Amino acid sequence: MAKALTYGSLSRNIKLHFTLNGRGVCKMAKKTYNEKLNNAGELPKIEDLSDKPESVKRMGGTKMLVAAPMQYNEVMAIVPEGKVVTADRIRAHLAEKAGADVTCPLTAGIFINICAHASEERSGDKIPWWRTLKANGELNEKYPEGQKLLLEAESHTIIQKGKRYYVAGFEERLFVLG
Repeated sequence: MAKALTYGSLSRNIKLHFTLNGRGVCKMAKKTYNEKLNNAGELPKIEDLSDKPESVKRMGGTKMLVAAPMQYNEVMAIVPEGKVVTADRIRAHLAEKAGADVTCPLTAGIFINICAHASEERSGDKIPWWRTLKANGELNEKYPEGQKLLLEAESHTIIQKGKRYYVAGFEERLFVLG
């Protein structure tokens, strides 16, 4: 049962949505993936890492882009059938476009996953999320069901190494961002 609660203060009203589970415990309603995709907050932004020498060494630069989720969505949307792209290539592309040295790897992984799930939530305006791979051509186990089958339907060969799956020869099928 969903209800709305308004909490008033002198400076503002905050509207909270919550649900009551079977035990009468109040839980905040979860945002949909599309709400997460379209809520960029103050992103994109470039973080200055120059005062963090360990981060500069690990990341390989002093200017780190924290891109907005929709920026990943826009890049993932243009990968044509038969081609693939890796998350690290998307990150490098976005960093270069923004004049940064690197892109935040943590938010990149989160936002790429959000893009895939948001696409599956929509009835239209879908993106080919299954064509975006992890480094070394690995399939993303956090994506919605079906990445392996969708890639095979586009004539990609999928190989298994242990518990992980990879696109064989993905390097020859990389889409060049530019």
